[in-house]
Amino acid sequence: MSFDRDCSLLFVPPSTQDHIKGVLNATVVLVMYGDYECSQNADVYRLIRVIGRQLSVSLGENYLCFIFRHFPQIEIHSHAQRAAEAAEAAAVQGQFWTMHEMLFSYQQELGNGYLVEYANNLGLDISKFLQDISKKVYVDRINEDIESGLYSGVTAAPALFINGIRYLDRWTVEQIMAAIVAAND
Repeated sequence: MSFDRDCSLLFVPPSTQDHIKGVLNATVVLVMYGDYECSQNADVYRLIRVIGRQLSVSLGENYLCFIFRHFPQIEIHSHAQRAAEAAEAAAVQGQFWTMHEMLFSYQQELGNGYLVEYANNLGLDISKFLQDISKKVYVDRINEDIESGLYSGVTAAPALFINGIRYLDRWTVEQIMAAIVAAND
């Protein structure tokens, strides 16, 4: 198990301010810092979805809580920030997770026109969506996620924390699953 307990603790604890799948008092809380334009982030998110389904069936729905925090790497991904803003604009209209899925599914198509198309496909109020994006309403919210990651030693995404401890092992279903189950011991 590759947990470095000295410099790899989650500095900002999970809260109701986060984007949460599951319950905060779950046995295991998994926090992911992610970038919508990075293919490795999409791959890791897909692994986590598979793991979540497996654990839900075998250990119950309240075993794993998944939290997503934004960590757009704007110096290498020109659309990552705007994609995060689109996710936040969708969140206000109750569609964070649907937009989240869409952004990872179509991460090669994150230009402004595509983001509006996704919002439209989700049935969002387009004028509010466009207004929120153009006024950069959610930049502070995204920056809070980035800062919380930086406080916890995150320098690149994806970054995972399992029950507050940084996961530093290989990105496979088996390895992540083993770390999640071990976190409960």
